[in-house]
This record gives sequence, structure tokens and C-alpha cells, in this order.
Amino acid sequence: MTTGVHHPLRRIAPPLVGQTILMVLAGLVVTHPPLHLWRPGENAVTDRLAASRVPALDTVTSWLSVLAGTGAVVTVAAVAVLVLLLRARRREAAFLGGAVAAQSAVFLLVTLCVDRPRPSAPHLDAAPPTSSFPSGHVGAAVALYGALAVLAALRLRGPLRLPLCALAAVLPLLVAAGRLYRGMHHPTDVLAGLVNGVVVLLVMWRALPADRGASTAAAGARRPPGGRAAVVVFNPLLVDVDTLDRIDRVLAEHGCPAPVHAATSAEDPGRGAAAGAVEAGADLVVACGGDGTVTACAHALAGTGVALAIVPCGTGNLLARNLGLPSDPARALAKALGGEPRRIDLAMADGDGIGATVVSAMAGIGLDAATMADTRRSAKDRYGWPAYLPPLLRHLRDRRMRLTVTLDEAPPVHRRAAMAVVGNVGALQGGIRLLPDARPDDGVLDLVLVHPRGLTGWPEAVARLLTGRVGGGSADRAAPFEHFRARRILITADRDQPRELDGESLPAGRTLRLAVRPAALLVHLPPAAERQPAGTGAVRARGGS
Repeated sequence: MTTGVHHPLRRIAPPLVGQTILMVLAGLVVTHPPLHLWRPGENAVTDRLAASRVPALDTVTSWLSVLAGTGAVVTVAAVAVLVLLLRARRREAAFLGGAVAAQSAVFLLVTLCVDRPRPSAPHLDAAPPTSSFPSGHVGAAVALYGALAVLAALRLRGPLRLPLCALAAVLPLLVAAGRLYRGMHHPTDVLAGLVNGVVVLLVMWRALPADRGASTAAAGARRPPGGRAAVVVFNPLLVDVDTLDRIDRVLAEHGCPAPVHAATSAEDPGRGAAAGAVEAGADLVVACGGDGTVTACAHALAGTGVALAIVPCGTGNLLARNLGLPSDPARALAKALGGEPRRIDLAMADGDGIGATVVSAMAGIGLDAATMADTRRSAKDRYGWPAYLPPLLRHLRDRRMRLTVTLDEAPPVHRRAAMAVVGNVGALQGGIRLLPDARPDDGVLDLVLVHPRGLTGWPEAVARLLTGRVGGGSADRAAPFEHFRARRILITADRDQPRELDGESLPAGRTLRLAVRPAALLVHLPPAAERQPAGTGAVRARGGS
């Protein structure tokens, strides 16, 4: 789960500055020796077009110039942005409005540095005071109508989708031809305008990607005849084409013949795509990835009544293991869809430097978070969960934390500990139950403080974990594990400590606060008799939608 996203301006400004510099250099090359010698040849093109003018083309190209003029571009862009904002499409509004504004900024900066006269052919439009290089009309047309073509392709369905997309995409090319015909630009000016608009669109598309999956899901999650509408949210780093094909076949067998695929990204690990699926009326969201993908989807689906199916494809897959799902992706989905959807709890977490976010399995501060932060992605991909062992051994000698723990309205508890883990579920990899009383549907959260003491502390802790003698109470403070239960838990450390939510590392901080959201998520589970051992008895008979 991603808790912090780089500001979009950091992804927009550098490439646009580079684009402006390159276009200025290109303009200076075109207008200075030796390439300025091309000018007679380019004038010959516009002169020949001027000699073949006819009234019908004069009228058509005049309308094209109007459609790409400043007044029309600003008006159309403003109306489109307003409509998108009213429909809560903020990212799409930013994409369209940002593309038009960025193109204009690059155009103006380039014309300030490059002074190129208009062609020698008679001009059919009033020549603006700016340089002929690059074509502002062409760049604006690409930015505006190209952005509209992209949004139409994502959002529209039905017979009008293809012709409207084609019209919006072809219009800038018609504007480019019209500017040559009307004697307003050289061919290289028009080409530079096309490049300016296209590059700006690409920059804005890459800088504002968080709703791409959501847009795809919202556009495509329509209920097929005789079936359910499903959206598959998948992590492309963990899920290959073959796995997606297997998942699609399982969905088809369970009444979802035309699922929509929405890939996650570093900026959006799945929440946007799942939210788009809900908005589009999907019946089912399938989360294919690790715990981060599952939790991001759960955040979007919490309280909506739209069911989640979990397909474990990551390293930990803690929630999937605790819900009794097999490790094979297609088999896990088949087992889940063969059962009934059940409601489970979630937790809302925050802290210093952490915005409010959902936790579906476990959260921690101290040793476990330090271990996860120091485990390389490549090692996890290659070795699986054993990749955590070397970092774990390195951090065993870390200095203990002084913690203050507040449970609901009870007086604070003060302890020294190596780590604190709050769980909505109780089992780790291999079926080891760190929180033996934790259940994902009991309306409370479980907390364990791990504080081994003396030379035999860690060996005793490991032995208790392996033999299931972790203990379930807080009476014996000499034991390596101390357990608590509450609806709200606040953990405060004496100094900054590593923290993690569902296996995802967070910036170091001193506080971690969690509050349970009972029965917040509807999730598909295998029938009780078919669940794997880690999930046996984990979810009671609380069902319904």
C-alpha cells in the first residue's frame, strides 16, 4: 500500500522544461545557418497551396482555424473541465486542463526565444504577433482534442465511441493542413506544433496516472448479458498474462464472462481502480497481487457492499492465508467464488506522518517494520518469505523501544519492547499464530508486545511460536509475549521507529493509531469445510450483503 505520492508537479515540470529547451534549440537550428536555407523550399509549399485555393476549402479551413483558436480552445477546455469536476473526475479534469495549459506555456516560451517570420504566401487569417515557429493552433488542437479523444476512449461506450474518438484524434491533423493552406505556417512550424502537443499529452498522461485503472474499470465494468460485472485489479509486477488468463477462465465459470482488467501502479496500488469499479456498478472486484493490492482494494470497497475476491500473488498474502485461501491464484479464486460472501472487519490506521488508511491484516512498529524495510524486492521475488530472515537476524540486537499503549478508554500502559504488532488476523506464514485470539470478524483488534528478556529470551520466543504456546493474556509480563484486545489502540514510542501497515514500510515515526471498523468489507470465502488450516474457524457465520 502506498501512503505517500510524489506531487504531480515533480513529474510534470522537469520534462516540460526539457521539452521547451529542445524546441527552442530546434527553432534556432531551423532559423539559422545552414538550415535556414530550407525557407525557400518551405515557402514554395505554401505558395502552391495558396495558388490552388477554392472557396469551399477557404470556408472549411476558416472553421478549423476557429476551432483551434484561443477563444474556442479556452471555452471548450473550460466547459469540459467543469463537467468533469461536477462528475468528480478530478484527475481527468487535471489531465485535460493541464495539457491545454502546459502546451500554451511551452508555446509562449519558445516563441519568445525563436523569431521566425510567416510564409510569403497571402495570409487568410490575421497574423498574431508571435513567431511562426511553432504553430500554436496545431499544438492547442493536439492538446485539447487529443485529450478529449483519450477521455472518450476511456469513458464512452456504444456506437458513438469510435466515431467521436476518431474525429477528436483527426481534428488536429486537419487543423495542421488548414494552417498550411491558409499560409499561416511553414511545414516545420506545423510539425513542431504537432510534436509540442503530443509530448505534452504524454507528459500529463504519465504524471496523472492514478485514475487510469479507475477510468478503465469505470468505463468497462458493465454487466454482461446473463452474468455479473467484474473488475480484475492486478499488480503487473506479480501477475503475468498466463495467470490473468487462468483467472478469466475461473470468472467465466462463475458467471463473470467479460471481466475488465485494471493494472496497479506505484502511484495507485489499486484503490482508484476499485473505486472506479464501484462507481460503474460492478458486482465483484478481484484483487490479484500482494497484501498491498488487497488492502488498497479493501479501502475502496469498505462500506459499499461490493464484494472482494482475493487472489494471492505476493510474498506474504497474510489476509488470504488467514481467510483459508489456497496459495495457487486460480485455485484460490475458484474456492472463494464457490463459497458465500462474508463480512469481515477492517482497521483504520494513522499516526505522525501517516494519513488515514485501511489495514486489513496487521500493522507494526519496531522489529517487524525494520525487517520489512530492509528486505529487498528482488530477494522477496526470488526466495519468497525466507528473504525476511537475514534482515530479521540483523535487527535482533536493535535497542528496545519504550512504549506507551492506550487501549480504548483505559489508563496508559508503559512497556519496553522489541516490537508491537496489531492484528485483524492472527497467523503468520507457515500457520504460526502470533495473535492466537485474533479473528477478522470479532469487532476488536488484537495487540501483541514482543519483549524477550535475557540471554534465553529470543530462543524462548521462537520456541513458543513454533509450538503454539504464545499465550493469550497480559498477566505474565515476564513472558516474551504480552497480549491485549481493544477497539481502539494507540502506540507511542519514545523515539522515531520503523512502522509498517500490511507489510508496506512507512516513514519512521513515534505514533501508530488503529481503530476497528466492524463488518466493513464483504469478501468471498471458501466454504468452511474447504478452508486451509490457517483460516479454519477464522470467520464465523456473518454473511449477507
